[in-house]
Amino acid sequence: MPVTVATLLGTPSLALTLHTRSAPVDRAISWVHVSELADPTPFLEGGELLLTTGLALQPDMAAAYVRRLARAGVVGLGLGTGLSHAEVPAELVAAADEHGLAVLEVPRQTPFIALSRAVSSALAAEEYAAVTRTSTVQRELTRAAVAPGAPGTVVDRLARHLGGWALLVDAAGTPLEAAPPSARGRADGLTAAVDRLRTARPPAGAALTQPGETVLLQSLGTGTRVRGFLAVGRPGPFSAGDRHVVNAAALLLTLRLEQSRALDSGTAALRAAILQLLLAGQTAAAEPVVAALGERLPGEPVQALAVLGSPEQRAAAVDVAADAAAHVREPVLSAQLDDALVVLVPAEGPLAGRLADLPERVPGAVLGTAPPVPWARLADGVRQARQAAGYGRAAGRPVTAFADLAGRGLAALLDPGATSAFAEAALAPLAAADRAGPGDLVESLRVWLAAHGQWEPAAARLGVHRHTLRKRIRRAEELLGRDLDSPGVRAELWLALHPPSP
Repeated sequence: MPVTVATLLGTPSLALTLHTRSAPVDRAISWVHVSELADPTPFLEGGELLLTTGLALQPDMAAAYVRRLARAGVVGLGLGTGLSHAEVPAELVAAADEHGLAVLEVPRQTPFIALSRAVSSALAAEEYAAVTRTSTVQRELTRAAVAPGAPGTVVDRLARHLGGWALLVDAAGTPLEAAPPSARGRADGLTAAVDRLRTARPPAGAALTQPGETVLLQSLGTGTRVRGFLAVGRPGPFSAGDRHVVNAAALLLTLRLEQSRALDSGTAALRAAILQLLLAGQTAAAEPVVAALGERLPGEPVQALAVLGSPEQRAAAVDVAADAAAHVREPVLSAQLDDALVVLVPAEGPLAGRLADLPERVPGAVLGTAPPVPWARLADGVRQARQAAGYGRAAGRPVTAFADLAGRGLAALLDPGATSAFAEAALAPLAAADRAGPGDLVESLRVWLAAHGQWEPAAARLGVHRHTLRKRIRRAEELLGRDLDSPGVRAELWLALHPPSP
């Protein structure tokens, strides 16, 4: 138990006398400080028992002196009598009662060092007890972690030790274990915090302070992938010892979750093989393998989604997709394909719509979607979803549908930097000739191409005779070394003359 003013009053050898009547005496004392300054508050942190002989304390200063101490968080004032003051001043006691500051009389035969030793010894004993208690709880959690029923037993022991609640959720935020059971209802309120931690390298943590409660949230895992999250809450703040216990529980739960890592790797390889069967049109061969995993394929038509991002982001997307599928009770198949995660969902149902916010749940990931297709055309759907995701990544768009690409024109699909470099190189001979001569070749070629190679409209737009335009186009053809009658050459030059904006 913490040492308090009441603890010192209950120590007969100190012979202390309490003079205040209403000020609390159950506040914990953090340390003992001795000062004869009229204002010692710059040297205080709060929680101290301040000892003084009142050398600088005058009757008219009592109210201001006490007010400063109370604001600084001092829990008690010990006045040594028999030196500067024969007795405790009444005005000091009145001000202390008003501000809730306990005032103790320290008789002359009790040295201040005796109070310092008493508090120091009590604090040391309390710290030792806390360490012992923490060590005992950690041993209990370790035994629970290796016993049948873990990790539920670990979560239950942790909640009981903290006098609060504990919740273990998987990487997607779905509750796995809760103590008490009602703590499962806390999962929805933690979604935003879980999403923020999901893409951070584990272990990572956050403290969520709410009115009357503190919640600690920790990601579980090693390496780069988050395996789950541990959330614990209790009234008021967590002591240092309790934080050590939470860290120990997180480590033990991480070890339990990491035991399935090899199985997860094997399952991922199996899913990738299933996807290859489906892309090859071998749906009948893939179905029993999917059933062996305890799952089922989405019904036709199927919609392909492609997720681009780091390996950690793609792994998190697998969990988010599984969580969404569980909520709407629809089948889903996720599998890695080169540098993308392919997610197959039923085209008719709410699951595809729920996954539209996947980049919000996994910051940094990019999602591309394809139109619904039958299983026989799955390869087309996957290709289109990857193309949409690739465009979205280049354009800085978190979600892109394949149908959106056609409406934005061909130039919008090209890399601006690469296209600009191509244009500069392709038109370099004409640009050099323009700098050395009249400067009319590039513009003449642009207008001529815009007129579909018709001489009269192009010449009229340029304000020159058609024979002059013919000479310019012939000169441009010679400098470029390209046949301007070729539709392909004309298309390339048109693109070079109209590069996309960066």
